[in-house]
Amino acid sequence: MTAPSSRPDIIALLADADFKYRADTNTWSHRDGRPFSKEEQAHALTATRSEFLAFEAQFKRFMKYRQEWADAPEALQDFLAPFMQQLTVKNLGNAHDLMSEADRDEFNRLLGLVAKPPRPFTANTF
Repeated sequence: MTAPSSRPDIIALLADADFKYRADTNTWSHRDGRPFSKEEQAHALTATRSEFLAFEAQFKRFMKYRQEWADAPEALQDFLAPFMQQLTVKNLGNAHDLMSEADRDEFNRLLGLVAKPPRPFTANTF
């Protein structure tokens, strides 16, 4: 027997929930503060254990991404330091010339994290 697949609509509801119970509506809230409708709440509560686990795995990957994003400026400085120490004329272009292909890939990854705002957590993205 194959494992049941996760329902994307359930994962999307779980991804948008802040799980704060609202006494005024007896539901959770969306991350923007809106209460879940009774229908949304009932639908979200049909989530299976495997769907909660799938959501949890996505959320953990998102949190890892956010930590990498927060650490990226310092990580980029640490990454560039050995290249800059080798140069008499210290500029990024000269440092880039010293890098291997793998170094350039890591440089581009770190630079992308530094240059772009963080992506929000959305269902089935992470």
